[in-house]
Amino acid sequence: MKLHHLRPAEGATKDKKRVGRGRAGAGGKTAGRGTKGTGARKNVPAGFEGGQMPLQRRIPKLKGFTNPNRVEYAPVNVEVLEKYFDGEVTPAALYAHGLAHKGMKVKILARGDVSKALTVRAHAFSSAAKTKIEAAGGTADLIT
Repeated sequence: MKLHHLRPAEGATKDKKRVGRGRAGAGGKTAGRGTKGTGARKNVPAGFEGGQMPLQRRIPKLKGFTNPNRVEYAPVNVEVLEKYFDGEVTPAALYAHGLAHKGMKVKILARGDVSKALTVRAHAFSSAAKTKIEAAGGTADLIT
């Protein structure tokens, strides 16, 4: 048996009703379109809203361009690291403290001051944040 030999079971399908072929066929005269109006005379275009301004024209056009390859980071400032951590800081620890959404890449930014020697592991650092961490005696390690 081949795929093109397959057929529905006998009596499982019915022929399409042929309308507009005279009164005797029970689909004559108006052919199921009712009487008068746009639907009786022609096909109504998709999205037509009876003369009201259609949705696709009411919604403002989007300007510009969205880069599909953009990398989003969860920003965390050094003042937050100072407040919550001693020793080592990892993305997993930040997720656990609710400072970044789980699975997001983390970028350390420079707002505030840090006085502890912290070992910070993150996906990205601002140059000022890296300088502040290293000035306090800590290390800033990049995760790839």
